[in-house]
This record gives sequence, C-alpha cells and structure tokens, in this order.
Amino acid sequence: MHLADLCIALSLSAPAENPDILAVTHNAAWVTPGAAFVAIRGARVDGHSFAAQAAQQGAAAIFGEGWPLPDPCPLPYVTVPDARAALADLAAELEGHPSRALKVVGVTGTDGKTTTSWLTVHLLRSAGLSTGLLSTVGYQLSDGETRHFPAHFTTPEAPQVQATLRELAATGVQAAVLEASSHALALERVRAVAWDVAVWTHLSREHLDFHGDMESYFVEKRKLIERAPFAVLNADDPWTARLKLGPHVTYSEGGHPADWQAHQIEEQSGGLAFEVRSPAGTFAAFLPMIGRFNVGNALAAMAAAHQLGATAEQLVLGLAKFGGVPGRMELVASPVGPSPALGPRVIVDFAHTPPSLEKALGTLRTTTRGQLIVVIGAAGGPRDPGKRGPLGEVATRLADEAIFTEEDCRDTPLAEILTAMALGAKGAGRANYCIIPDRQHAIRHAVRLAGPGDTVLLAGKGPEETLEREGETIPWNEVEEARTALGRLE
Repeated sequence: MHLADLCIALSLSAPAENPDILAVTHNAAWVTPGAAFVAIRGARVDGHSFAAQAAQQGAAAIFGEGWPLPDPCPLPYVTVPDARAALADLAAELEGHPSRALKVVGVTGTDGKTTTSWLTVHLLRSAGLSTGLLSTVGYQLSDGETRHFPAHFTTPEAPQVQATLRELAATGVQAAVLEASSHALALERVRAVAWDVAVWTHLSREHLDFHGDMESYFVEKRKLIERAPFAVLNADDPWTARLKLGPHVTYSEGGHPADWQAHQIEEQSGGLAFEVRSPAGTFAAFLPMIGRFNVGNALAAMAAAHQLGATAEQLVLGLAKFGGVPGRMELVASPVGPSPALGPRVIVDFAHTPPSLEKALGTLRTTTRGQLIVVIGAAGGPRDPGKRGPLGEVATRLADEAIFTEEDCRDTPLAEILTAMALGAKGAGRANYCIIPDRQHAIRHAVRLAGPGDTVLLAGKGPEETLEREGETIPWNEVEEARTALGRLE
C-alpha cells in the first residue's frame, strides 16, 4: 500500500514522497525493507533517536508526533497525534482489518482472564464454531495447538496482534478470543480490533508500578467495555457498577442479582456441579475443575458463547468435556505415582496476587483432609512491590505452612522481596513460614514435608516457561519440577 493511501485511510497529511509501505514496526531492530517505522516517545527513550538506524535497515517512512531533532529527517515523515495509536491503526490497515471478518471476544480483568478465555474458546468450538485464541504467551488456530511468538516478542504488539488475526482469518477461523491485558489496552496494542463481545471478570490490585493507582488501572481496563457493542459483566465485582454500560448481561456465582446466576453449587472431588439460571434457560451443569471461583469463569464464558449463538445444550455438553487450563489449578501426578493413599496432592496454579492466592488457598482448604502447604514468591523488577507483604500475609493465614521463594526477581535483590513477604506475615502475627530462595529446593522441601492427605500448592508460576533470576533467565517447567519432586518420594 502506498504511503499516500495509508495517510488517507488514517486521515493524516501525506508528505510529497509516496513510497510503497509493506509493513510497520516501532522497533528499529525489526525494520525490514519497505517498512514504516513508528517513532514512539517512551519514558526513557525517544524512538526518533533510532531514525537513522531504521533508514539504514530499509525503512520507507517514519511516523511520529513531530520531528524533534535539529537534523532533517532521513525519510518521508508523517506527523500523527498519537504514535501508539498510529502503530495499531497502520498495522490493521496493512493487514486488511482481519478482525472484521471474525467474531471477536475480548476478556479483561485482574484474575480469571486466561481460564475464561480458554473456556470460551472451548465452548465456541463445542458449538461448531471454528475458534482461535490469542493471549500474551501465544496463540491457537482452530486445531487447539498453542503456538508461541518469536522469542524477541515478549508480548504481542499491535503488528503481531493484527498479523495473528490475519492468520486466523486466512485459515478459516470464524471466531477469536483475545486476552486483553491492561498493558495491551493502555499501550493501544488491541486498539484496532473490531470487538463483538467484551468480558469483565474482576479487578484487584495489580500492575500499579505501571498504572500508578487503582483508578488509572480501572480507566485502562474499561476501554474494552467501552469499545465493544456488547458486554458480559461480573455482578460480584464492585468495580462493575462504575462501568459505562451499553447492551450487556451480568453473571454471578456469589448470589448477586444477575442475568446468568449459579445456584446449588456443589464442590465434588471431580469438579463443580451447579444449576444455571439464564437467558438461555435453567439447566444443570458440570465443570471438571476445582475451585468454586471457576463457576464464575464458566458463567462468563457461557454468556459470551451464548451471545455468539451457542445453545444451552451445547453449553452443557461442552462444559462437561472441558480439559482444563495448563497451570490453572492443575493437578500434578508423578510419572508412576504416588497414589493418594501414599503421597500428597500437588497443585500448580498461576495465583500471584493476594486475591487470587486467597481464592486458591480457600478452595483447597475445603478439599484438603490434612495439612495445606503453599510455595509462593513475588515478582521483582519494576513490578508492583506493594503486593509482596500482602502475599506473605495471605499465605500464612490460609495455609498451615508457607514457603517463601523466588518467582521472577529480575533486577531486584531476591532477599529484598523475601524480606517484604516475611514482614507481611510477621505484621499479621504469623510465624508459620520458612524462606528457601531456590525455587527447585523450595518445591522439593514442600513435597517432602507433606504426607498422605496433605495438599501442596505451587503458586505464582503456572505455565510460564522461564524463571528470571538476578542476571539470568533459565528454562522452567513448574509441573515437571513437581513431578520430579514427587518421584523422589518413591
């Protein structure tokens, strides 16, 4: 597409030069011949300083919020009001706006995004709709196989989002479910997605290092609800009352008035049985997952799938066959045992915020005959340090024994993180914890400590494939670490 055509599509003033634009990126190192380079002014670095590098690598034009340097721009320059918005709009235009050819569900919230997204994909597929998934760690086509973005894409930026949606549409996918994180919304990574349904799960303290405060966090999250023509909202979340509402339905597993309500919830050994009262009718449902809070995730997914045409019968049959989500309340078995009579139950879960850890431990407490042991860490680097103490408090209040260990300390001294977690426990008058900095050692200690009838929760890492330490990043598989620890008992 020629530069002038792009400028017309985006209502921008075009320069005299009119090169052909083949791609777009905001990272000069990713520039390919014929690409447009979007110069974004960050908190520490101005992308305009990489204009020369972009030109050397074959960029055809530069977009930015005004050329700030004394030297002339080496390429045709287009001034835009918002560089990040321009990156998203350019990517969508170059890819042919693929989301317009799909039914798109966006899921946002602090906790529950991933489980709700996977459930929604599964229910839509069960209803006969070829459905893909796009998350922060990878994507799925209709075959269900998770593919990962190239290593240099730590999170999918707008061009990767649009390219993935184009791939989904090109392979015959009819619908797509996207996890819409607060970062993706704030940084306009999903700005140019044409949503059909938005799902709001829950809002609690997270990412305040980036957003500053809860109000700013909420403002970014609610963008998804404002941009979608239809919303599925959690009536149990107090922030829902502040959302600007258009056409919508609500859901509740906590007894609040809602369009989709769960009644007679029974936590069984093999899953959750409950009655659903909804616009689709009243019916019995069974979800093969543990954790009462997953009833809410199931209601949200059913409401979204129903909005796209799934019937009550399809929802019931699909829900009963759900295979679970890697790293979300995932029950671990060792290669050859041990049997429940001989060893502990080990669960891997992604819970890494105080509310999500409280939910996970509260759920496991009701189904544990013996001791409940938790292994938990807290992220370092620029991540919100305010949750470290509360994590320590929740862990020691709800578990019989807590083991504080590493999660992803990055450039923060691990001792600083662990001390903050310990202070949270001590501040609540609790001493039922120990500190084992090495996560592998912590997991093995927890499994050795546990006996028959006990439960060990490995919290915080879930399905993540790396562990970030001070100065290094190592491959990591929490489930395999747990299996190894269990195998050592035999």
